[in-house]
Amino acid sequence: MFDGIVNRARLRWKMVYGRDRRQVAELVSRLNQAVGSDATPELSIDEKAIVERIRAKTREHNCNNLTRTEAYLAFYRDRPEVHWALLAHMVSRNGGWSMSDVKGEWFARIAEKVEQTRFFEFLERANWLIFGDAYPQLLLYAEAVTSGRNLCHLLPALGVSRFMPPVWDWFMQTHDSSLLTHALIINEQNFIEARVVQNAKYAEKVLFTPEFQTQSMLGLNQVVFPYREEETGAIRLAGTGVAQFASLDARIATGKKLYRILFHKPALCQAIVAFATAIKHTGSRADYWPNVFTPTQRDNLLDASYQPCFIERPGAARIYSPHLAAVWPDVSHAPVEAGDWFHDMSSVIHLFTPDTTEPADFTDDYVAASQTVERVILAKEKLEALAKPFR
Repeated sequence: MFDGIVNRARLRWKMVYGRDRRQVAELVSRLNQAVGSDATPELSIDEKAIVERIRAKTREHNCNNLTRTEAYLAFYRDRPEVHWALLAHMVSRNGGWSMSDVKGEWFARIAEKVEQTRFFEFLERANWLIFGDAYPQLLLYAEAVTSGRNLCHLLPALGVSRFMPPVWDWFMQTHDSSLLTHALIINEQNFIEARVVQNAKYAEKVLFTPEFQTQSMLGLNQVVFPYREEETGAIRLAGTGVAQFASLDARIATGKKLYRILFHKPALCQAIVAFATAIKHTGSRADYWPNVFTPTQRDNLLDASYQPCFIERPGAARIYSPHLAAVWPDVSHAPVEAGDWFHDMSSVIHLFTPDTTEPADFTDDYVAASQTVERVILAKEKLEALAKPFR
């Protein structure tokens, strides 16, 4: 019993560390009151016009991964206090690279029978859903700042979970960027949990397929933040691996870890923003390492043996990593599935438990994972060559 009291005391300290105790208690109380509530606001003519403008602008930018990614960055540059917008931009860049990977050289050599369209649809649906839910929240905040009014009561009219109005209210009062970022990470991961991750269409045909598991084993499930090293001018990578994608808590923890990596060191954050601003997102990994990757496909790509780039760089041909627009068309999505995920307080704990990761250069980890991929490709080709006489 004593241990339980001590643990609760430690948790309480974590919750209020660096924040006003009374405000935290008020936020938790309001979140508790929001659980299960279904209040639908009565909108004035002006408020209806605001909601419609936001919906129209969201549709305009929710065409594909490229338009979403750029919209996040444009918003962050206008409203840098909303840290989540930069995090969303960088994670969305990685989403675009992963979408293009499905049509790239490595996938073709490792898993020729991969269900490419299903992999893309899984990534695209999640990317589309998150933008459709989060971007209206960002636009409503910008409208509130411009007009000098608190418009949080309009969030339900935009289909936003009842979890978020108390948090946005808190942010309008406190300007607590880290708590808002944690809340948006929690909200968006819960938002896609039933709609994508637990959806049988994707769970059975993507997440638990041998191809997806192979990505995890080879270390391909990574999120990287490129930046230019000040001393050498070389592009380096911050970031982390993504483990247990099927676990909601693990995805939230990864999001918080990525947030700390991005914002913990101001100089690193500035360098990442400089990269994002200077290099237009195309979906090709040549965006950050054009000496290793190329968006131009070689003739008869798979007819020749693989030439390692990361194991033996000198003289190697660059790895094919296509532009997203060249390999995937825009998608017409089915409507968003109805329902609000916020039925209990179980996810609220994630708001007040900061990640303590010490950001470190991730470049060597990325290279090591890439070398593993190349060894698998070379081993596969060798086995196929040995098996030829017996066919």
